[in-house]
Amino acid sequence: MGMIRVDRDYPRISFRNRINSVKDEAEKIGQMVIESHRKAITLLSKYDEKIAKEVKSAGKEIDEATFDLERMCIRFLAAEQPLAGDLMFIESTIRVSSHIKRISILAANIAEVSALIKEVNIPDKLKEDLQYMADYVQMMLSKGIYAFLDQNVDMAKELRSDDDKVDDLFDTILEQVTDCMFKDKETINQIINLVFIARFLERIGDRAVEIGQRTIFMLTLKKPKR
Repeated sequence: MGMIRVDRDYPRISFRNRINSVKDEAEKIGQMVIESHRKAITLLSKYDEKIAKEVKSAGKEIDEATFDLERMCIRFLAAEQPLAGDLMFIESTIRVSSHIKRISILAANIAEVSALIKEVNIPDKLKEDLQYMADYVQMMLSKGIYAFLDQNVDMAKELRSDDDKVDDLFDTILEQVTDCMFKDKETINQIINLVFIARFLERIGDRAVEIGQRTIFMLTLKKPKR
């Protein structure tokens, strides 16, 4: 009777499969929030109630998915006792998932407020700047998530200067909205919603920066420069 061969590599393979499952789930959720934000900002140029509902529904789905991811990470930590590098990745995934959850909420906020401006006559320059800001933040969001997933320090470092650009765009939009309010006081209640949208976009940019900052710390163990 032959002896049963014990594969000594099995525990290591099992460990790697479990950490890869965490990475795959993080990427899936990252793609979900990128797509949700993309849909939300299309509403600025053409409001579509169906798309708005999809964004809000995605927010609830992402909330559930991030909770499941955090639970997966905690179970991994309890069962595997990973070494330093993997420990940093799992801990960072928990932190990044909380940012993703908040971004999905902000995307839903954009979808909700977009309904309030669909009939507003917005000056072309203001509309263009708001759309440019939305597109720029979309780029930042993708960059932040994939800097984390690909463990790309250089990409993560770029987000700080990207955020400066978004801050400048917010200031420009705020100035234009203020001018519009002085020129046509009857539209104040409607035009002010553009500031709310710009603020939501700015906060999403801030979250993308935080994901980048966490990526830098995860890979270098050094506190990123502010």
